[in-house]
Amino acid sequence: MFDSNTVLLVIDAQESFRHQPDWNSNEAEGSIGRLQQLIDGARAQGIPTVQILHVEEEGVFSLPSGHVKTITGLSIAPDAIFCKHRHSALVGSGLDVWLVQNGIQRLIVSGIRTEQCCETTTRHASDIGYKVDYVTEATLTFAMIDRHGRVWNPQEIRERTELVLEDRFARIVKVEEALVGANRELAA
Repeated sequence: MFDSNTVLLVIDAQESFRHQPDWNSNEAEGSIGRLQQLIDGARAQGIPTVQILHVEEEGVFSLPSGHVKTITGLSIAPDAIFCKHRHSALVGSGLDVWLVQNGIQRLIVSGIRTEQCCETTTRHASDIGYKVDYVTEATLTFAMIDRHGRVWNPQEIRERTELVLEDRFARIVKVEEALVGANRELAA
């Protein structure tokens, strides 16, 4: 057991994304910087950090690719590492059991991609009873094209994610807000 009832989840912050066609170094730099601040702040407050890595059978997310490792520019010494094969970090990874065994009640969500694995994990965690802080500025995403041909830039995607998560599945916070009162007693 940890002294904290809160855990920081760093989801899919891995080299695999750098080898995707939509990778944008300029977009990544700011998000990775804020993610590092969140990791450092959590460590300073004694909040355990869990690293989640996405693994697939083939391609840049496969173990043989050599890209399923911490993204360059990020320094993390996780208290636990879990590999997942689905969008939610809570499906089939063992994370769900670890959280219960360690008395965790609150999750701080960060990582890559804003609207995919980070959002899916947030919804799932909320639905099964966790308090969730979603740190949008410590997530990363890339431009997407919808079925009508509209290009959604990363800022629009982040705003859309905040819209659908806020007050339904999570509290939307900045890095500093996520770390304030991290070990406070949580209401049942």
